[in-house]
Order: sequence, then C-alpha cells, then structure tokens
Amino acid sequence: QVHVVESGGGLVQAGGSLRLSCTVSGRTFSRYAMGWFRQAPGKERNFLGQISGSGRTTYYLESVKGRFTVSRDNAKNTVYLQMDSLEPDDTAVYNCATDLAYSEVTTSPDYWGQGTQVTVSS
Repeated sequence: QVHVVESGGGLVQAGGSLRLSCTVSGRTFSRYAMGWFRQAPGKERNFLGQISGSGRTTYYLESVKGRFTVSRDNAKNTVYLQMDSLEPDDTAVYNCATDLAYSEVTTSPDYWGQGTQVTVSS
C-alpha cells in the first residue's frame, strides 16, 4: 500500500516562512513525480507545483512562483515545499500527491496525503 504523509504546517505571521515535508512509502520513490496542492476555506483544491522523479524538472502555479519552491530528497523518500513571504491568502490545508507520469500530477495524481494545515496571520 502506498502511504503519503505531510507534516510541517502551523501558524505563522505574514511575511514568514514554513517548510512542509511529504514522506512516501510503498513504492520506488525516485520513479514518481510529486505535486503540492492546497484548499482554502470555502474554495476548491488547486495545484501549486510539481517536481519530476529525478528532481530536475519543476513547474509552479504563477501566483506562487518565486515564493514557493518544491524540492526532493530521494534517499529519504521525501519531497519538500519551501514557502517564503507568506500571506494571509496562503492559509489552507496543503496536500502532496504522487503519480508515475509527470504530466498527470497537475490534475489527476494517483495517491494523496491527508494534508497539513497552514495558517498565516496578519
């Protein structure tokens, strides 16, 4: 069974930073692309960014490009989301997900984590 577990969320002041972690077990991690998503209160879940299995290719939602960075450590089966210059509008539940195909991570990944809450205060 594939397990996807996020951690690292919390409460931060506007302008601060957080690093989220996502650990995956149950498959060959380096073969799978990883993506990050978020769902704000009253909103649908949307895509933030993704990274290829090798870590050499990334893609970001335009609104977070330059503030958010996706990286991975395949030796630890872990992907990270570094979030800088956080704003109150970044408040949401953040999920990571995985898929064998890089092109499918954006909209329809196969496996999801349960999410971690990020709250940004003014």
